[in-house]
Amino acid sequence: MYSLGPNMCLRRLLQSAQLQRAWRAVFVKHVQGRHQGAWRWTHSGGGTYRAVIFDMGGVLIPSPGRVAAEWEVQNHIPSGTILKALISGGENGPWMKFMRAEITTEEFLQKFGRLWSEISKTSVPVDSFFSLLTSERVAKQFPVMTEAITQIRAKGLQTAVLSNNFYLPNGKSFLPLDRKQFDVVVESCLEGVCKPDARMYKLCLERLGRQPSESIFLDDLGPNLKAAASLGIHTIKVHDPETAVKELETLLGFPLRMAVPNTRPVRKTMEIPKDSLEKYLKDLLGTQATGPLELLQFDHGQSNPTYYIRLAKHQLVLRKKPPGTLLPSAHAVEREFRIMKALANAGVPVPKVLDLCEDSRVIGTPFYLMEYCPGLIYKDPSLPGLEPSQRQAIYTAMNRVLCKIHSVDLKAAGLEDYGKHGDYIARQVQTWIKQYRASETSTIPPMERLIEWLPVHLPRQQQTTVVHGDFRLDNLLFHPETAEVLAVLDWELSTLGDPLADVASSCLAHYLPSSFPIQPGLRDSDLTELGIPTAEEYFRMYCLHMGIRPTENWNFYMAFSFFRIAAILQGVYKRSLTGHASSATAEQTGKLTEFMSNLAWDFAVKEGFRVFKEMPATKPLTRSHHTRARPQSLPRTPGMRSYVTSTDSSPAHVSKGALVFSPEGLSAPVRELYQRLKQFMERHVYPAEPELQHHQASAEKWTPSPLVEDLKEKAKAEGLWNLFLPVETDPEKKYGAGLTNVEYAHLCEVMGTSLYAPEIFNCSAPDTGNMELLVRYGTEEQKARWLIPLLEGKVRSCFAMTEPQVASSDATNIESSIREEDGFYVINGHKWWVSGILDPRCQLCVFMGKTDPHAPRHQQQSMLLVPMDTPGIKIIRPLTVYGLEDAPGGHGEVLFEQVCVPKENMVLGPGRGFEIAQGRLGPGRIHHCMRLIGYSERALALMKARAKSRMAFGKPLVEQGTVLADIAQSRVEIEQARLLVLKAAHVMDVAGNKAAALDIAMIKMVAPSMAYRVTDRAIQAFGAAGLSSDYPLAQFFTRARALRFADGPDEVHRAAVAKMELKRCS
Repeated sequence: MYSLGPNMCLRRLLQSAQLQRAWRAVFVKHVQGRHQGAWRWTHSGGGTYRAVIFDMGGVLIPSPGRVAAEWEVQNHIPSGTILKALISGGENGPWMKFMRAEITTEEFLQKFGRLWSEISKTSVPVDSFFSLLTSERVAKQFPVMTEAITQIRAKGLQTAVLSNNFYLPNGKSFLPLDRKQFDVVVESCLEGVCKPDARMYKLCLERLGRQPSESIFLDDLGPNLKAAASLGIHTIKVHDPETAVKELETLLGFPLRMAVPNTRPVRKTMEIPKDSLEKYLKDLLGTQATGPLELLQFDHGQSNPTYYIRLAKHQLVLRKKPPGTLLPSAHAVEREFRIMKALANAGVPVPKVLDLCEDSRVIGTPFYLMEYCPGLIYKDPSLPGLEPSQRQAIYTAMNRVLCKIHSVDLKAAGLEDYGKHGDYIARQVQTWIKQYRASETSTIPPMERLIEWLPVHLPRQQQTTVVHGDFRLDNLLFHPETAEVLAVLDWELSTLGDPLADVASSCLAHYLPSSFPIQPGLRDSDLTELGIPTAEEYFRMYCLHMGIRPTENWNFYMAFSFFRIAAILQGVYKRSLTGHASSATAEQTGKLTEFMSNLAWDFAVKEGFRVFKEMPATKPLTRSHHTRARPQSLPRTPGMRSYVTSTDSSPAHVSKGALVFSPEGLSAPVRELYQRLKQFMERHVYPAEPELQHHQASAEKWTPSPLVEDLKEKAKAEGLWNLFLPVETDPEKKYGAGLTNVEYAHLCEVMGTSLYAPEIFNCSAPDTGNMELLVRYGTEEQKARWLIPLLEGKVRSCFAMTEPQVASSDATNIESSIREEDGFYVINGHKWWVSGILDPRCQLCVFMGKTDPHAPRHQQQSMLLVPMDTPGIKIIRPLTVYGLEDAPGGHGEVLFEQVCVPKENMVLGPGRGFEIAQGRLGPGRIHHCMRLIGYSERALALMKARAKSRMAFGKPLVEQGTVLADIAQSRVEIEQARLLVLKAAHVMDVAGNKAAALDIAMIKMVAPSMAYRVTDRAIQAFGAAGLSSDYPLAQFFTRARALRFADGPDEVHRAAVAKMELKRCS
């Protein structure tokens, strides 16, 4: 395709209903398996065709119209905007000229962007759409077409691709296909002609050396097909690739898909000895048939290797243990054989098992055989290509067969001893903790938290039934024509246990994104439109079928299920390091373990929040107002690491889940820490302010103050050091005090009363964010080099993200480049407002730039750790805030020119920058707000003292009505903001950062403006003195005003709050 010529053609291409259905097929592998004998081939005219010509977009890869429709929805662009821009100007419009190579990519993007913006009446990120359109993730050939082309060429026919396409910025034409698949490739940008111009078709036929009657042309657009048909070419209109291949099979007279779906040639590391297997099979089956044994490997499954076997007339499935050293009790194919044999007699649909071979001499490991059962395996839970009613029927059948499994009479089936009775979840938790520990390759914080949390939140009551252990849609085999489950597959994890674990397992896909690499999910799908029940509806359906009441602790079961999958993925990853994993994608699972464990932890905090909300109100302590979400201490779980040598004085976890409105309500250890901090401020920090201010205004201002260094050592000696790292980020308290967000909020407010205090306690930005980044995402080598010196206060750091040429409040606008070259990363970019970079102690710059501008919008950016002594870093000038330079750190405008950084300095991996930026903010998102409360309290205190001591018009200022009103208004606003800060911190503690998004956005919107107003009133009470450097008010004022940008523009926070509020209302 990419043949968007005539207006009618474009309109038909971009019809929304078709686009939405097609878009869902972009990332999926909906593989349908049918018995080979079920096909009936039609041979009408098959022998006369000698060539098959394919359009590209909409036939071999997703069409641009489908991409456009989805992109418009995701980016809140009015539907049809891209269509209007594409058809504007007709044959002489920018799109058609671009495909004929009459204008460059840059010219096209400029003209197209202007058209687009004029149509939508707003600025549109055309670069983002173009990057998505040409990205590898989207421009990927449909597997069914790849297979069809292979079969066509194997039969001796020619293939060609006839595409309207364009040049990319790198000078290459956009053809994301393997050119070796085709005898002829005709591209509009090379020929200067676009379909449906007849010259394109004639050129293709001429190069093929074929007559029109010998050729078949596939396209998704009527005008292109009409032009081809007028020349005598047989045409097929493509609505979806699967249907088009079926029609093509009918015309050609031979199959274009493998007879056994979901299979591939056996991977080299998974090969088994065919000779000994063949001898075994002939002895078992009693056949002396000649001919080779056909052996294929099923391409899905992450655990026990599974093979398709054909020998004579027999079609079998072999399932074996993987090679290599295995974890205890894992991969028990013997149990699979037993359970399937028993369930078949109990009426549960399972494949017919034939034999269990425990003799490892045959193929190297034990295995069992079952009959091959033809049918459909739906690998994509969104079920593309089906109607809503069909999807509903599929999920209902899935639910009912699960109920049938859980209703099996254990005694009648001979399965009473198949597993232990009772305490299933407790045993499973311990089993998967042990399995995870046995395969652990690095510390994953959410796994550590779950290992602590799960054992102390176990369900009180559990039934005992047969449980599948991994029940999900793609482990079911369906009838090709009806919503009937023919067989339940993959019984490796089956045992006796709590049936609700199976129900939760079958809902995992509901919480995974559609782009999840192992299995597509449903998280970003409109389930109502699809006809698929939500997880909650599916659970209620199960309870109705089983005649039971829904459980209240559903979130626990989901947390456990995701934890179990995370542990399994870690095992697969560990085996992949030795080449023994059964799946070709096993090596990817190393990155997915943390992703799944984070999902598990999300459910854990939801369950904690549910318990918290259901607890009865308790009598508050004197001068304290708080509630508890859970017990103050938890027993240590076997398998849970501890790097803490003393627990009595540790404040960690004591106030976890507690909303403490005043310092008096803090736990005893934290309250003592709070008092020591206040005393240190009064004894050391406030008295030092005049000298520190004088130094900041002197000729030595760009040199760190010796007094600050002295006070840092005193603070460290008194244990008032690195207080900022939250217990969630540092659960083992290896690096910080292990405070909750609520606890730190009270301490941070105290530090906020002085501009110099945060650095003195090693709690100042940007170091705090950078240290948290290293704790969360840094390798051990990165931590050793950078984190430890930062934690010790020996060095400082900066964060380079904002750029003068783009609106950097939208981080996806970042233009600075990170290019891989000769084993290094080379940085080029122009940054400004790089706070702290002018400090001579600054030795590390965390740099954000683009590694892949063509990747999806939020996967283009990466973060690098750049040593400040690297050649090519040029500080252009210090920037001022209302004339203040904020020495010695300052704010720099900086050029990075050909800055060469080792590859091991990449944080987390390429394309993870946006993810890190969000995580880096973490609890740090509200640190500024906490400090602003301190600014405001100090400003109000100074204002009250001034009002009491100054006379005007014959009486003290404190007796002036306007001053009194200002004092009252400031007190009210401070209290309101403080409560909102504490509430945000509280929700972060008990429900996680995601759940606190609304509260965080609100406080970031409220706190800077509040501090700005309170300080402004104080300055007004001081008169001209308030503008001077004799008092901290002027600096408080500028800091508060700057934070209305630095912590995200007010407008962004207001928009975020409004959007979330509208969602809540709906």
